[in-house]
Amino acid sequence: MLEDLRSKFPLLNERLAEASGIIDEDLVSLIELGPAERLNQTEITQPVMLATSVALFEIWRAQGGASPHAVAGHSLGEYSALTVAGVFSFSDAIKLVHERGKLMQGAVPSGAGAMAAVLGVELEELQEFCNADDGVVAPANINSPGQVVISGAADAVNRVAEKVLAEGDKRKRVVPLDVSVPSHCELMAPATQGVAQLLAETSMNKPMCPIFQNVDAEAADDLDGVRSRLIKQLSSPVRWADCVTAMLARGCDALIECGPGKVLTGLSRRIDRRMNCRAISTVGDFDDALAAINT
Repeated sequence: MLEDLRSKFPLLNERLAEASGIIDEDLVSLIELGPAERLNQTEITQPVMLATSVALFEIWRAQGGASPHAVAGHSLGEYSALTVAGVFSFSDAIKLVHERGKLMQGAVPSGAGAMAAVLGVELEELQEFCNADDGVVAPANINSPGQVVISGAADAVNRVAEKVLAEGDKRKRVVPLDVSVPSHCELMAPATQGVAQLLAETSMNKPMCPIFQNVDAEAADDLDGVRSRLIKQLSSPVRWADCVTAMLARGCDALIECGPGKVLTGLSRRIDRRMNCRAISTVGDFDDALAAINT
């Protein structure tokens, strides 16, 4: 993961090493050697993703990248966004997402939940499929037009997937996601009290720029509002399409994706092609983004 960037920019491994010390787990070794089963447990994945995302933002700024007029993060990425906006310290954020991951992992028995990306189906139709099912299943990530992730009990997710595919429309596809917990659905409700307690015990500072949060795409700046939205986020859908639209309406027409991969870059371009989106997950991408955004 991010091999070329980790070779060029020592800060990536330094942040991972710092996170390792905070949670007493060798994250660099897990990334390089595995086992993948441990790395993919959400209590480990969350600190890894936060550490790399924050480090990439810090490298971006150190290399002369533009400072943000606003920030947003998708799901867990909201904690990274809050960290780079100064709401959480790095060490507090790592502790927070590590414990959050434990609470989420403990909310649902292993294998009982599932998530799947549904492509080519509009939100309203997919919501009808979910509402008609007797089990726990609901839209969890409203990512872009025609791409919505559903989450819930594994059998209910499978039934909705079968209904989508039964129509025989080749434009409609279902892609099961390799996740350890069914995020952003009511199955996460048992974790909310614990996360609320964690947030109450964690020092928070006023954000240095607006933060568009997942649950309502509002740019919260009061800490009580930030905190309450983070709690709701556990069992509520991520409204990423609305977040991108809201940022664009605020005058933010360039987006830098700080983290492994380019998923948000692709989604955001689909949401509105006026958005100049760049990922910085490779050295080449990094150089291109610096040239494109800073000129």
